[in-house]
Amino acid sequence: MQQIKGLIFNVQRYSIHDGPGIRTLVFIKGCPLRCLWCCNPEGQLARPEVMYFRNYCTRCRKCVEVCPAGAIKLRNGDVVFDKNLCNSCGTCVEVCPNNARKLVGMYVTVDDILKEVLKDMKFYARSGGGLTVGGGEPFSQHEFLKELLWKAKEYSIHTAVETSLYTSTNLISGVMKHVDYLFVDIKHIDPVKHMKLTGVSNELILNNIRYVIEEGLIGPKDFVIRIPIIPNVNDDHENLKGISEFISSLKYEVSVELLPYHELGKHKYEALGRDYPLSSLTSVFIPPKEHMIKVIEFLTSLGVRIVNT
Repeated sequence: MQQIKGLIFNVQRYSIHDGPGIRTLVFIKGCPLRCLWCCNPEGQLARPEVMYFRNYCTRCRKCVEVCPAGAIKLRNGDVVFDKNLCNSCGTCVEVCPNNARKLVGMYVTVDDILKEVLKDMKFYARSGGGLTVGGGEPFSQHEFLKELLWKAKEYSIHTAVETSLYTSTNLISGVMKHVDYLFVDIKHIDPVKHMKLTGVSNELILNNIRYVIEEGLIGPKDFVIRIPIIPNVNDDHENLKGISEFISSLKYEVSVELLPYHELGKHKYEALGRDYPLSSLTSVFIPPKEHMIKVIEFLTSLGVRIVNT
């Protein structure tokens, strides 16, 4: 029987921030959201892409000579890369001597992934770790996700999923049968502002959070809500209070992890030939420790249980 193939863009071993213990993190490629602060823009499109890191390029012309689509040209001594013509064949990546080009997105089977995951079984056993699937959005490839988690459980591997839960509700239970630990993001409590910040409403996300809890698909000790803290975007008291009220209305108490905004993925947008979405918002800044302490204190005063911040 032919295995389902999934599209991923990275496998990260020895992760310690994506669930209990030491974990292997698999990044699914494809996401229905377009968060303005996304630090993994290479995970948004559900197709392979070529990233071009201009600072590493020595203008050796090798990529120009081999590109079958004519997407790379030398103009006035500079390399010009037309993303619209690129078919992501990876030929330019293979000949580049300076790693200025990188192909992101590879089609793999579940067995391909498990070969990597099984290499670290000793670390999982000692630390209580396992496999975490993130993205992108894992549910964008729900059949591949379900098969990967199911086969991981056959090896008694602890499983975790990092998701927005922006997916059809009827797809969730089939996947959650094989999930031990769940992270779900709440970006903003206001549906209109959520739409402006991510490209989608939060109504489906909030409904799915309630569904997961009310159907008993995950226990309170194994469910974490993550809130990205973007200064002057979603860290105002009105939004934080609204999120806390939603959390307090749930069937059981959940833990909350805060994710401070950073710009580590900013260079990736340039490499993908895209503008960084937050560049126009000059009021946004990387929150210092003092800023995060104030946010934690405010949420704690509202009865929110903060963890791992």
